[in-house]
Amino acid sequence: MQRRVVELRLGRHGPGGPGARRPGRAGRNLRRADRGRTRRRRSGQHHHGARPASAVHPGRARARDRTRGRGRADAATAAGARGGGTAHHSALRRGERIVSTPDLPQFKVAVYQNEFLPEGAGEVNAIVTVTSSGAAGPSAARAAQVIMVDCSGSMDYPSTKMEAARQATNAAIDAIREGVPFAVVAGTHVGRMVFPSTEYLVAADASSRAAAKAAVSRLTPGGGTAISQWLALADRLFTGHEQAIRHAILLTDGKDEHESPDDLGRAIARCEGRFTCDCRGIGTDWVVAELRRIAGGLLGTVDIVADPSGLAGDFRAMIEGAMGKAVADVRLRLWSPQGSTIKFVKQVAPSVVDLTGRRVQTGPLAGDYPTGAWGAESRDYHVCVAVRPGSVGDEMLAARASLVALDGSGQAQSLGQGLVRAVWTGDAALSTKMNRQVAHYTGQAELADAIQEGLEARKNGDYDTATARLGRAVQLAAASGNEDTTRLLARVVDVQDPVTGTVRLKARVSDADEMALDTRSSKTVRVGKGNQG
Repeated sequence: MQRRVVELRLGRHGPGGPGARRPGRAGRNLRRADRGRTRRRRSGQHHHGARPASAVHPGRARARDRTRGRGRADAATAAGARGGGTAHHSALRRGERIVSTPDLPQFKVAVYQNEFLPEGAGEVNAIVTVTSSGAAGPSAARAAQVIMVDCSGSMDYPSTKMEAARQATNAAIDAIREGVPFAVVAGTHVGRMVFPSTEYLVAADASSRAAAKAAVSRLTPGGGTAISQWLALADRLFTGHEQAIRHAILLTDGKDEHESPDDLGRAIARCEGRFTCDCRGIGTDWVVAELRRIAGGLLGTVDIVADPSGLAGDFRAMIEGAMGKAVADVRLRLWSPQGSTIKFVKQVAPSVVDLTGRRVQTGPLAGDYPTGAWGAESRDYHVCVAVRPGSVGDEMLAARASLVALDGSGQAQSLGQGLVRAVWTGDAALSTKMNRQVAHYTGQAELADAIQEGLEARKNGDYDTATARLGRAVQLAAASGNEDTTRLLARVVDVQDPVTGTVRLKARVSDADEMALDTRSSKTVRVGKGNQG
């Protein structure tokens, strides 16, 4: 299908005809769309040419409005439409809504879907692509940084792990932008300050960097592992820096064995929305599920550093990524009309993250999903909405996806918006065609599940299930062109036919190869630009 136009057509006829644009008309149409009005069209309609999915063919019958659900119009959208600018309308026809705010990145929202449903269907799927660019510069954004380094006894075996951790921490300290407050924490069965010696953050400059490196050089391993204590200390350190982009790095080499999973879960819950955290496991004695749980809750990344020599470069890259962010605390706000339900929301690129359970209600018909901090980047989200089943010719606004940033007073600032529509048709050629983006990311989410389920079955000795699930993963990775995952899978299974997913489990697999496949299973590839139309 075609790229979604985020708002309904501006007129029924060609230029100068009865539906020609006049000042104020676009605003009225937007308000109608935002209230979720239903339109009745003649059955037997056909799709002609490569036209945006929500554009209405000039020859279609005029529709009579029937209300399916009423929602308040977005004031910023209506005001923009009332301006009637040519560039604005051109952006609408491209299926994009662009918002430029001083000192913030420029955000563009595009929606991809097949809005056509068969009679009686009640599920709408769409991919919401958000792209940010054109920020005034990362130096304009306030930031705060905490580095948590595992100093438990196991970090001494082999001793190269502790030395690599020291070098990586020093590399991270050097990468922190001038003036950004930071701290270094040693993690054992407690969280302990390394630099500074008391619980506060110190602005990065030549003097503080030198002092921090000197303190890091004195780190020695000893003690147990209770990661909840490290997170609690980081949370306290970020207090007073709520207006900054707060980022943490967590490095560990072992299991979180000196506390219960519930202890860790409670700590993660307390830190959600407080800061983001990128997690790294060094060696092969740590538990992927534990770090994935932390990174998922705190909107960060997780990866393995099997070779300690690669740790410094990884730490430097994580800090540089954090310093490149330009706006903190961005939310995906979804409105759906009365009688509709958001079934799930998943980030699907650059990695799969299920946000469904993170919804915070912001009104009777709207809720926010956290997306963390943004720099110049692009992310994709899969939104699934359950709506009341319709009849042939019915049309409704199924959801409005808005990107908002919270300012210091907690007020939401609109950054961009896209609309998700549903149109019921009797034309099977329209309703049975799956949108390319939706199909692609549905497969990528299944790929992540297949890998994790296959590895778990292999670990439990269920080799038949492991073979079937990892075979399915090979098939999905090959079909989607996910070459990185294909290479990782080839270290765990012998691939006989990638098209059918015929594989044989390898007799011997290194722990590092298995953990690399597990940690990177949720990384996705995007639909090629040539496939976006």
